[in-house]
Amino acid sequence: MPGRVSSVEETLTASVPKIFDQVQNSTANHQKNIVALHKLHLDAAGFTEPVHNGRSIKLTGERMFEERFKDMLCRAAAVKKGTSQGDRIVKFVGAYTKYINERAAEVKKEDDDEDDDTTASRFVEKVLTFLLNGFEAKDKVARYRCVHFLAEMVAHLGEISETLYTELRAALFERVHDKETFVRVQAVIALSKLCGSEDPSDVEEGEPTALEVLLETLSCDPAADVRRAALLNIPLSSATLDAVLGRTRDTDTIMRKLVYSAILIQHCFASDGSAMGLVHPRVLTISQREFIIRNGLGDREPAVRQAAALLLSKWVDVAREDVKSEESKTVEDNVLALLSLFDLTESTVAEDALLSVLDRRADISDHVEFNDAYWANLTPERAFFARVFVDHCIAIKNAEKLDASLPVVTALAYRIQAAYNAYQEDLEVAEQERVIRGEPTEEEEEARIDKEFVIGEMLKVAVNLDYADEIGRRKMFQLVRDMISQEALPESLVARCLDVLRILSPNERDLIRVVVEVVHELRDVSDEEEVLKEPADDGETNFGETPMPTRTAPKGPKPSEDMSSEERARMDAIDLRCLSLCIGMLERVNGTFEENSTLEGILGELIIPAVKRKELVLREKGLICLGLCCLIARRMALNSFQLFLGQIQTAPEVLRIRVLQIVFDILMVHENDFLKKEGSTRERIIEFFLQVLETEESDKVQALMCIGLSKLVLSGMISEDKVLQSLVAAYLAPDTIDNQERRMQRLFIGLFEQLAPETRNVDETQDMKAIDVQDQPTDETIHIDLASDIARALFDDKMISMSITLWGEPLTNAKIAEEDKKVLYQVLGRLYLPDKVDDDKIRIAQITTSQPQFSAKNALAKFDAAISKRYAEQLESFNEEDYRQLEYLKDLFEFLDDIIPLDDGEEVDIPRTRARKRRSESIVTDTTDSIIPDESVASAASPSHPKGKGRGKQTKRRRVSGSDDSDDDVLSHDHVTPAPTRTLPKRAASVKKPQVVHLIEDDDDKEEEEEASSPPASHNERRPRLAGKARDEIQPASAGNHTIDSIMDSEEDEEEEDEVANDILASDE
Repeated sequence: MPGRVSSVEETLTASVPKIFDQVQNSTANHQKNIVALHKLHLDAAGFTEPVHNGRSIKLTGERMFEERFKDMLCRAAAVKKGTSQGDRIVKFVGAYTKYINERAAEVKKEDDDEDDDTTASRFVEKVLTFLLNGFEAKDKVARYRCVHFLAEMVAHLGEISETLYTELRAALFERVHDKETFVRVQAVIALSKLCGSEDPSDVEEGEPTALEVLLETLSCDPAADVRRAALLNIPLSSATLDAVLGRTRDTDTIMRKLVYSAILIQHCFASDGSAMGLVHPRVLTISQREFIIRNGLGDREPAVRQAAALLLSKWVDVAREDVKSEESKTVEDNVLALLSLFDLTESTVAEDALLSVLDRRADISDHVEFNDAYWANLTPERAFFARVFVDHCIAIKNAEKLDASLPVVTALAYRIQAAYNAYQEDLEVAEQERVIRGEPTEEEEEARIDKEFVIGEMLKVAVNLDYADEIGRRKMFQLVRDMISQEALPESLVARCLDVLRILSPNERDLIRVVVEVVHELRDVSDEEEVLKEPADDGETNFGETPMPTRTAPKGPKPSEDMSSEERARMDAIDLRCLSLCIGMLERVNGTFEENSTLEGILGELIIPAVKRKELVLREKGLICLGLCCLIARRMALNSFQLFLGQIQTAPEVLRIRVLQIVFDILMVHENDFLKKEGSTRERIIEFFLQVLETEESDKVQALMCIGLSKLVLSGMISEDKVLQSLVAAYLAPDTIDNQERRMQRLFIGLFEQLAPETRNVDETQDMKAIDVQDQPTDETIHIDLASDIARALFDDKMISMSITLWGEPLTNAKIAEEDKKVLYQVLGRLYLPDKVDDDKIRIAQITTSQPQFSAKNALAKFDAAISKRYAEQLESFNEEDYRQLEYLKDLFEFLDDIIPLDDGEEVDIPRTRARKRRSESIVTDTTDSIIPDESVASAASPSHPKGKGRGKQTKRRRVSGSDDSDDDVLSHDHVTPAPTRTLPKRAASVKKPQVVHLIEDDDDKEEEEEASSPPASHNERRPRLAGKARDEIQPASAGNHTIDSIMDSEEDEEEEDEVANDILASDE
């Protein structure tokens, strides 16, 4: 039997390494070696030993094979990321796991054996248990390879025990939060394969599921590579779809692009292609489709926009999936099917999508035709397609295609007339049925909206027609004029009709005259039976002249006292329609009010009375009309400005929003009349705005005020510091943090920083000043407190007892990163020092910033010198020992005394030193503290000392912390530590001892650093007192030299550690 054991062991020892040596060089031989390794596995499994008098057997051969296999895994685990040999071995292990489980399943099916304990299951369980031990390795490469092995195996594990599954799941949860990015990537891949087998009912209450952990990683992980891995591997389902679509707004460009190219395009159909996938355009909701297209086509990166355009091209081809015959498909029908998936009336997403398709798909734009049959049978999609195609031809200046697409003017006028008449008849029928049945059904309402939309699209097309045909021009003019004279004309069509009327009118005066006549006709209800007197037709006409019917002078409406309630309601409806016509007309007028005297009539008869009405709707439209008149009438703006300001203070919220928009528009147009530098008007307006900003309670009004002031500041019309201070204070105020309407203000702060200095008109060299915040007490000495807190924050990651906040975010219990420290140093140099300050405050600040521990920081030293000079009288009789006796400063002095001077490479003036590369700490770390006698430092610094003697030549040291690239972690053998160039000032009394180098552990994941102080220059110098924790941690080197080795420690590493230990022991002697 011993001979048989030796034979099996020798075979495995010789064959298994040979197989792994072959598979690491090429993937072409993997299948052959998988079969060979499986044969070795089965042969070894056939060797067993009886135990317990033959009552059971010992799987000796299997154990030998498993040990050899794990030995190969150990060797592969030492290979760094990116090495192709290591990646091939990982793929081989995953393929072998799949192979043995498939073979085991076949054998089990053939033998009809229900026993789950097979050679394959035992092998998989042993390998998984071994890999889970490597999850906790302190070496990041070992952790990466172990998780990488598992990620390849987890999809082919077969059946494993419940205990092992629980351990595997918990270990992956922990590795998902590993500090190394590439470890987290593999953990996410493994967890995404594992979550498919998870039963939510088996998860304990309060414990997250694997899917929830993946969704959190997808949205919140700071590394784009990890989010990318989660996106590409997370199972796509209704539970994960919203989170996946949310990545279209990710900060990483590649991530946003992958959502379109790798998810939405690839998963449009099921994996077998037989059914629509979860992201098929017909399966998605309208809001989801619009969200995808809006974010994709509106992205700032061309690559993402291109990916979104590719997705739209794919959607065009699959939108009519119900049609099986390829011959019955046409490009026109495909586009119309795609348009039916969008809401054409509520947003512009459908128009952007169609323009993208026309730009990218030449087969569509070159072959689509709009003949008479097309225009005779218009639906919302067909009308929308025709109108957007016309706009597209105009944009690309394709006159030939445009002429072929546009209909004849007369024909389009008749089609608009027919559609509008049908719309009017449907309204009358609906009104009669409403009296009988009540409110119309949803289908009837949708049909009415569709007909209204079709008419609007045809009117948009009419704007681009060629009106050289006089007959067609007359027909279209008469049609549009009659339409705006109808009380039943929908509000949405008023603007479309005015656009056509502006094209048909030779000048603005003619347009105004036509609209004013229509207004008088609508309001003259007593003249309904008056017959229009048409002018005699002499058979001649000139292009550009508008035929105008002659009418009798209107008699005006009856007084409201003489009207019944029904008549008064009808007159109010007519006035609303007339005001809408006036708003549309005034928005299209560029001339001055004085050039169009016709406007004076409706100003006195319609607009001013509407402003005085109590009804909110009438007063709102009246104020809008008056505001538009003020934009073209300077004198009217000067006379009416006070009226608008009064409405801001007394009107309801809806009206205040409108009035604020009007006021800011007037200021932008008439800048020289209201915001000129000389005069008190400018000051009064600014004070009024700032008062409203401080006292306003409505979020929308407050946001609009911030937007208006921001525009004025960015345009250079307002340059007062107090306006900028108020905007910043409103942005920082705690009570406005939930106001989501202030997006423009956030944009303003970024834009203001990019403006030229002369545009900003702000002195960048001036100190920071405390500004007033609404409902907060004013304290100009707050920057003195801020200086003390900054000093403490720079040397304490926990920052105990912070009393203020910086930029609205509390600094308490926060971690200060290196980039944050740089910001704090810059802030320290801009702090405002008031003329008067409390003695205690300035003395505490002087205590905090003048400590010897801070002497290496130039910014702190400069600030200490500044306050010492500015407040010399208050600090003249100051004694630190007296303040040490105060109880409320006990924590402050304990903090200062616990700080040990550190040389972290920031602004330290020490010649001939070289900063060591910082490394992050590993998962498992022990800190080694040692004591090096001062004589070694002195001898190393002495130029007369022989270079090879004493302690001048430092021994290469292996770091005990996480990262294992030792080449960057150690000092050169020839490196000599120079003597320090500065000494510590006098501090509290302590026993004179030789100065030593202290190795301490940095809580901020930084490498231990050595700082040596020079020998005492005089008897008065004192070394700083050590913190209690630091003193306790300094032990003999033999007790402190304890390391936790990774599973891949080599013999060279162990010898190196022994050399370091001996070196430290020698220094103790």
